[in-house]
Amino acid sequence: MKKRIRPFDLTIIVISLVIGMGIFRTPSEVAEKAGSMEIFFLAWLAGSLISFFGALTFAEIGSRKPMKGGFYKIFSVCYSAAFAFMVNWITVISNAASTAAVAIMGSTYLASVFFPESVSTSTQLIAIVTTLGLLGVNLLGIRLSVAVLNTLMILKILLLLILISAVFFISKEWISETHIESVTHDAPSWKSFIMCFVPVFFTFGGYQQTMNFGGDIDNPSRVLPRSIFYAMIVILILYLSVNYSYYKVLGLEGLANTKTLAADTAKVIFGDWSGMIISIVMFFAVMTYVNVSIMSNPRVYYAMAEDSVLPPLFLKVNEKTNVLTYGVIVFCGFIILTLFFVSSFQKILEYVMFFDSISLITAASAIFILRKRKEGEHLEIFKLKGYPWIPILYIAVYAGVNYAVFLSNPSAFMWGAILFISGLPLYYLIRGFITRSIRR
Repeated sequence: MKKRIRPFDLTIIVISLVIGMGIFRTPSEVAEKAGSMEIFFLAWLAGSLISFFGALTFAEIGSRKPMKGGFYKIFSVCYSAAFAFMVNWITVISNAASTAAVAIMGSTYLASVFFPESVSTSTQLIAIVTTLGLLGVNLLGIRLSVAVLNTLMILKILLLLILISAVFFISKEWISETHIESVTHDAPSWKSFIMCFVPVFFTFGGYQQTMNFGGDIDNPSRVLPRSIFYAMIVILILYLSVNYSYYKVLGLEGLANTKTLAADTAKVIFGDWSGMIISIVMFFAVMTYVNVSIMSNPRVYYAMAEDSVLPPLFLKVNEKTNVLTYGVIVFCGFIILTLFFVSSFQKILEYVMFFDSISLITAASAIFILRKRKEGEHLEIFKLKGYPWIPILYIAVYAGVNYAVFLSNPSAFMWGAILFISGLPLYYLIRGFITRSIRR
C-alpha cells in the first residue's frame, strides 16, 4: 500500500490528538491540587515528559504491528480474548465518560452566562439536553465535514493564542493586587504532586493513537520519533505558555477557584463582554467535539462486533442515513447515564483516568510481548531507545495515576475496579449469546 502520511502531517496529527478541550478547564484542577506555583508547573513538565515517553512506546508498537484501529486490536493480539474484552469494555465506558466530562465543561461555560445563580444544576441539564439533541442530529445522518473539524482545531489554537497574549495586557499593579502564590491545603508536597497526575494526564491524552499510523509512513524508524518529538515540543510550549498566562492573570488562588477558565482570563483583559463571547464560543467548540465523539465511538462497537465480542446488532447500518444506529444510541446512553449520576467534572475525570490508566498500562505492556515474539523484525520498524526503562517508567507513572484516583476518590477507585472485573462474566455471557444465535 502506498504510504500517504508525510512527516509534517504526522506532527499535526499528534498535536490534534493531544490538544483537545481539557486545557481550557483542567489547569484549575491542577492548581487546586498543587497548592503552590512550583508543584503546578512541575506537574505540567512531568506530564509532557512522560507523555513523550508514552508516545514513543506506542510508536514502536504501531510500527511492529501496523493494523487498522491498532489501539483496539493490540489487546486481542497480545492478550487472551477475555482479558482483551475486559480492557476494551472499560475503554467503551471511559470514552463515554470522557465525552460526558467534556460536555460538562462546555455546559458550565454556557450556564455561567445565562444561569449564574444555579450553575451546577443548569450545567447538568444543559449537558443532558445537548447530548440528546446531538443524538437526534446523528440519527438523521448529518455528519460534520472535515472542514468543520479543521475549523475547530483552528478555533482552539486561536483561543490559546488569545489567552497566551493576555500576559502582555495586564499591568504590574494588577499582578500585585491579585497574585496569590499558593492555595492553602494540608497535603504534603509529594502527595500534592501525585494528585496532579489525574488532570494533567487527562489533558495530555490522545498521543496513544499514534500506534494506528505505524504502517502508513515511510521510514518509521526516523519519522515517528521526530514527528512525535516536534509535536510534543509544540504542545509543551503551548501548554506552559497558556498556564503561565492563567497564573499571571488570575493568580494561583483565582486559577484554582474558577470553573470557566478561558472566559475569566479574557474578561480580566478585555472586559465582561469578551468573557461572555468566549463562553458562548467555548460551548459550541466543546459540543462540536462531543458530536465528533458520538460519530466516531460507535465504530469501536462495530469493530468489536466484527470480532464477535459484541452482538451483531452493532454491525447494523441504517441504509437511508448510513448511521450505526444502535451504536450511536448506546454510546449516547452511556453519556447520559454518566451525566445523570455524576454531574461533577472532577469526579467524572477521576473515573475516566482510572479506566484510561488500566488500558494505557495494558497497551504499553504489549511492547514487551511484541519484542519477545520479535514481531515486525522483518519490517522497517522504529525501535525505542532506552528500552525497557522508558516503558517501565511510563507504566509506573500510570500506576501512580491509579493511586492518585484512590487518594482523591476511593469510591471511584472501587466502582472502577468492579466495572473492570465485571467485564469477565459479561464476556462469557455475550459469547454464549452469540454462539446460540449462530446455531439457530
